[in-house]
Amino acid sequence: MKFFIDTANLEDIKEANDLGILDGVTTNPSLMAKEGITGADNILAHYIKICELVDGDVSAEVISTDFEGMVAEGEKLAALHPQIVVKIPMIKDGIKACKYFSDKGIRTNVTLVFSVGQALLAAKAGATYVSPFLGRLDDICTDGMGLIAEIRQVYDNYDFKTQILSASVRNTMHVINCAKVGSDVMTGPLSSITGLLKHPLTDSGLAQFLADYQKGNS
Repeated sequence: MKFFIDTANLEDIKEANDLGILDGVTTNPSLMAKEGITGADNILAHYIKICELVDGDVSAEVISTDFEGMVAEGEKLAALHPQIVVKIPMIKDGIKACKYFSDKGIRTNVTLVFSVGQALLAAKAGATYVSPFLGRLDDICTDGMGLIAEIRQVYDNYDFKTQILSASVRNTMHVINCAKVGSDVMTGPLSSITGLLKHPLTDSGLAQFLADYQKGNS
């Protein structure tokens, strides 16, 4: 399973990348605004900075909601850097734009997916990635992980090449469960990645090893 980090914070991206396990980055207008990055030129420049930090795919989101606008924005984003994947919303014109980009050889990430039907349409349109938001479904007492498993089944039934990019990952158990059900990618905050390092028995065991070493060398 690929590990993406969902942020626009360059320090968090660098920290995750320095672990040697980061495969890519996802971000969106809300995450850009959280870092104080506003204005079209500043946002485009920031995408390039992210691409220069990592070797993997970087999802860059359009803000248009009509076909012509998404195509114009997407082509501009794709031209920024070879690692850019154009992120488009799961709406009617988004599916049309996904098919257009697929035919042009431009990679896409269809976002804001909340049902198997939506994921099926994205795959039919040739999406590179589909992003079901499991955390947001959990927030409304719906089984987000169950959705990931159902999409996996449908994609396997028909050998779709679209990768399942589990988004809105909130914690380490989300990450582990995504791996169990066969998600191709997970994207979440830095804490969801570094949290996998932690276990109290690791801490206590290391402390004991070091204490025993000190006793034998004092």
